[in-house]
Amino acid sequence: MKTKFSSGDFTSPLAASDRHIFGLDLGASKTCALVCERVTEGRLEVAGLGVAESRGWRKGLIVNLDSAVLALKKAVEAAEAEAKVSFESAYVSVGGAHLKGMNARGAFSLGPAPREVTLEDKVKAFHNAKGISLPEDREIIDALRQEYLLDSQNGIRDPIGMTGKTLEVNVHLITASTIAWQNIVTAVNRAGIKVPPSGTVFESLASSWACLSEDERELGVALLDIGGGSSELIVFFEGAVRHTGVIPIGGEHFTNDIAVGLRTPIPEAEKMKRLWGERDPIQTADPMIEVKSVGERPSRVASYSMLSEIIEPRASELIELLHAELCRAGCLKQLGSGLVLTGGGAKLGGLATLAEQTLGVPVRIGAPQGLEKMGDILPDPAYCAVAGLIVYGNRLLLMRGPSDRGIVGKLWGAFRGRN
Repeated sequence: MKTKFSSGDFTSPLAASDRHIFGLDLGASKTCALVCERVTEGRLEVAGLGVAESRGWRKGLIVNLDSAVLALKKAVEAAEAEAKVSFESAYVSVGGAHLKGMNARGAFSLGPAPREVTLEDKVKAFHNAKGISLPEDREIIDALRQEYLLDSQNGIRDPIGMTGKTLEVNVHLITASTIAWQNIVTAVNRAGIKVPPSGTVFESLASSWACLSEDERELGVALLDIGGGSSELIVFFEGAVRHTGVIPIGGEHFTNDIAVGLRTPIPEAEKMKRLWGERDPIQTADPMIEVKSVGERPSRVASYSMLSEIIEPRASELIELLHAELCRAGCLKQLGSGLVLTGGGAKLGGLATLAEQTLGVPVRIGAPQGLEKMGDILPDPAYCAVAGLIVYGNRLLLMRGPSDRGIVGKLWGAFRGRN
């Protein structure tokens, strides 16, 4: 995958405070903490990874703050022990059905006579686009530039130096439930970690930084991050975010279906789901697997075909909802590069093939790239979000510069450094 910043692009020494970047992926099924060292400004090496089973979550929301904090501390302590550095602040992924995306436009008058557009003008137009009226219980967590318009000329990516009278900008806004977002930040703070400005990132956007190329973003691509409680969607076209959405189906729904259908405890259902996903698709035999029963009842046996009868309807529902979402947003015909599946649920056997057949576009499984010394665990779809937070944090530091001074720093803060 091509990344915008290659190892040869930057060789200047790094300040001690900028030496490490920390990422936290708080999911419904697992909590991940990742530490990477900035060897140079263009090279990132994995220094420590901690993973803990999430507790205190339900349907993508924190329902027990103490349990969520304990899981977070466990993951952070494991990452710190491996990296031999301490978390002070971290970039945090945000997911769940409470998230919503919308497009907006902001305008700024350059004056009665045409003049050249400046960097300050871009910032003012962007802030105007973010100034839409929202309900009191909604919070903007991401504002992503799409394109500029200058006196109605559209499709402009950078208007600086161009002449006109009115500058407009189209943006994509991602909003979250204020309470849900604040609970996530509170959990991180209670674990002794600060969330920096622009430090919360929509989960599929974070994943995109780890596994999408610039070419895919230009030609058009959808990324679906299949988490435990929900699946987060993001669509890029012509280098910009065009649509985001959340599908209220995740890996936990498959697990619960198995548990109910085979009357087995949730941990056993999770094991069987993983076994089904790891099976050889060309195997003609229908092997039997042991199914532990609830309570003191004796174990039983089930075949892979029985699992298929339980799993495949839910998989079809997920892909059909994805298809409906893409059609509703008018994005399906823009997917020149197809669909990328990430998250732990992306490994579910047969899901990519089903998506190709339903959507009529190429589908691949995405895994983290762009980091060095990832080892055997990190190059997995389940870790795209936390790896993407590191790439995002590095880009934020590169754009802000060592002192975060002047209008460039202000512009980065306004644009959230995406496009």
